[in-house]
Amino acid sequence: MEIYVGNLSYNTQEDQLMELFGAHGSVSQVKIVTDRETGRSRGFGFVSMANADEGRAAIEAMNGSEVDRRSLVVNEARERKPRDNSDRPFRGGGDRNRNRQGGGGYNQRGGGNRR
Repeated sequence: MEIYVGNLSYNTQEDQLMELFGAHGSVSQVKIVTDRETGRSRGFGFVSMANADEGRAAIEAMNGSEVDRRSLVVNEARERKPRDNSDRPFRGGGDRNRNRQGGGGYNQRGGGNRR
């Protein structure tokens, strides 16, 4: 069972969550999500528990509990919805052909020499 754990302190470590959730059953994996640029925690993570009954017991026990002075939000993780970027405007990204045309940008405005 996959469990979402939110409202984590930036100082909370994966081994802390492993220990806390381990008191309620067998934990197979813990992952705190981090910012890919800074490496800093994004304030949420996931705990995988081998047994669904133990997972539900952990959710019941841990939701609202205080860790590192933060009240945790704990519930069963939902499937991540696929991203649909079809309605987003083109954001540019540079001239891949090196024709000195600049970088494009929001709605293809700006960006170097126009022809």
